[in-house]
Amino acid sequence: MLRPSKHIFLIFFIALLHLVCFDTSALTPSQSNAIEHWVNNEFQPSTLTTKEQLQEMKWFSEVSKPYSGMEIRVVSERITTHWYEASVLAKAFYEITGIRVVHELTGEDDVIKKLSAQIMTRQNLYDAYINDSDLIGTHFRSDMILPLSDFMVLDGAEVTLPTLDLNDFIGLKFTTGPDGKLYQLPDQQFANLYWYRHDWFNRADFKKRFKANYGYELGVPQNWQAYEDIAEFFSEDVKEIDGERIYGHMDYAKTDPSLGWRMSDAWLSMAGVGDIGLPNGLPVDEWGIRVENCRPVGASVERGGALNSPAAVYAIDKFIYWLNRFAPEDSIHLNFTQAGEWPGKGLIAQQIFWYTAFVADLTRADLPVVNDDGTPKWRVAPSPVGKYWKTGMKSGYQDAGSWTLLKSTPLKRQQAAWLYAQFVVSKTVSLKKTLVGLTPIRQSDIDSDVMSERAPYLGGLVEFYRSRGRDVWTPTGTNVPDYPGLANYWWQYISKIVEGKVTTQDGMDHFATAVDQHLEEMSQQSTLKCAPKLNALSPANDWLMKPGSPKRRLKSAPVGKTLPYEEAINVWK
Repeated sequence: MLRPSKHIFLIFFIALLHLVCFDTSALTPSQSNAIEHWVNNEFQPSTLTTKEQLQEMKWFSEVSKPYSGMEIRVVSERITTHWYEASVLAKAFYEITGIRVVHELTGEDDVIKKLSAQIMTRQNLYDAYINDSDLIGTHFRSDMILPLSDFMVLDGAEVTLPTLDLNDFIGLKFTTGPDGKLYQLPDQQFANLYWYRHDWFNRADFKKRFKANYGYELGVPQNWQAYEDIAEFFSEDVKEIDGERIYGHMDYAKTDPSLGWRMSDAWLSMAGVGDIGLPNGLPVDEWGIRVENCRPVGASVERGGALNSPAAVYAIDKFIYWLNRFAPEDSIHLNFTQAGEWPGKGLIAQQIFWYTAFVADLTRADLPVVNDDGTPKWRVAPSPVGKYWKTGMKSGYQDAGSWTLLKSTPLKRQQAAWLYAQFVVSKTVSLKKTLVGLTPIRQSDIDSDVMSERAPYLGGLVEFYRSRGRDVWTPTGTNVPDYPGLANYWWQYISKIVEGKVTTQDGMDHFATAVDQHLEEMSQQSTLKCAPKLNALSPANDWLMKPGSPKRRLKSAPVGKTLPYEEAINVWK
C-alpha cells in the first residue's frame, strides 16, 4: 500500500483546512441547487453522511472555478461502470463544477490504441484515460506518464481532494511501480472467477450420479482434473435438463483481440506457469517473462522464461480440449462479448474463467438463472488450478481500470481532468457507482452495511472482495515492459494453435521467440528505465532442471478434488 510522505500529509492538512473553511456563499445558486439535488437523490447510498457529502461536493464547486467553462475529453472501455460515469456522473460533474466532460466509451483495445497514439505523437488527443493497470510495467518505464504521487504534491496539490483517502483504495498495489510511485488511480475492479450453477450442483440425483461415476462428491472443483470431470458429467452424462441441451463448460476462441485477453489475463498463472510471489510471480511472471533487477531478460525457456514451457503447453492444450469437447458448438466462433451472454441463458453448468463484470447482467429478474426472490441460482468461487500451480502463486486475474494522465497534456487540462477523475471515485459517489456496476474500489464501500444487504443477491462477489482473494487475483504486473506492443501477440499466436495450423509446442515456441525479439528491440532504447537485457541462449534443459519456473514436464495428473461451496469460499479467508 502506498504510504504518503510527510509532505503529502502536510498538503492534505492544508487542503482539509481549505475544505472546512472556504466561503460557501461564493457558490452560485445553480451550483448550490445542483449539489443538493445530486447528493439527496442520485448519490445515495454513501458511506459518508449527507452533511459530509455536501461538504465534499462544495469543495469540487469551489476549487473548479478557474476551470469553469472548459471542455475536457476522457476515454474508457465500454462496461456498465463507465457507462454510468459517461451518462450520469459527467452530467452531475458539469452541473456542480461548470466543467463539461466528453466521456467516450470504446473497446478496450481501442483505448490502448488511443493512448499509444498520444504517447507516440505527443499530441493531446485526450485529457485523461481510464486504462487497465496491466500497463503499469509500460507506464513506469516510460517518461510519458505523469506520476500521480508527484502530481498530488506539486502541480496538482491545489486540486487534490482532501478526502480522497488513498489508503481506502484496495488496488493501489497494482498501480504502483517498482520505484514506489503511484502512476494510476483505480476507477473500477473486477476479477475472473469460477462460476457455476449452485442449484444444479445441489440436486440429490446429480450428486448421486456424479459420486457413482467419479468416486468423489460433486462440488466446487479445486483443481483442473475436477473441473474436467464435472464438464464431462454435465455435457456427456446429464446432457439435458427440462428438455434443453446443457453444457458442462463455456468459453470462446474466435480469432479476435479478445482471445488475447482470455489468455494473457492470467490463464497461464492458473495452470502454474509462473513463480511464487504476489502480486505477480518473481522472477518469472504469468506471461512467462523472467525479470532480473527490474530488467526483462527473456520469455523463452532458453533464456530462463516460461512462455513455451511444459506448463504453458499444458495450459493451452487444456483450453482447446475443453472448448472442443464440452462447450457449445458455436463457442469456437464467439468473442468475449458474445460468450458472455451464454451463462444467462440457463444452459451452462460451470465456467472456469468468468469475469465478475458480468454480475450486474446476470442478476436480472427475467433470467432463468435468477430465483423468484431475486437471488441467483449461480455462485462464484475460487478458481480451480492446474497441476503446476503451487501455494503462494497468484490464483487468477483481476482487472483494475485506472485513471492515467500523460505529461503531454497541458497543465490546466491535467488539473481539470484530475478533478473529474477524483469526482467519480469520491466517497460521495463511489458506493452508488459500485451498486450500479459492481466493480468496487474502496474498502469502506465493501465493508458497508449496504453491501452486506446486497451480498445474498450477488452470488459471492461481496465475499470475494472482503477476503484475501482480492490480493491473489491480480492484474498483469511490472515484468511486462510494453503491454501495447506485446498484447497483440497473444491472440495472433494462440489463434494459429486453436485453428490447428501449428502444434501447441511449435506455436508457443514461435510466440516466445517473437516476444524475445521484441524485448531485444526494446533493449536498444537507451532512455527506457529498466530496459530489457536478454540472457544468452542456453539449452532449455539447463533451465528446466533449476528450481522454480520454468518447470519440468509433469506426466501424472492429480486426482479430482472438490469442496462444498461453504468450505470452498473459506479458502478466500
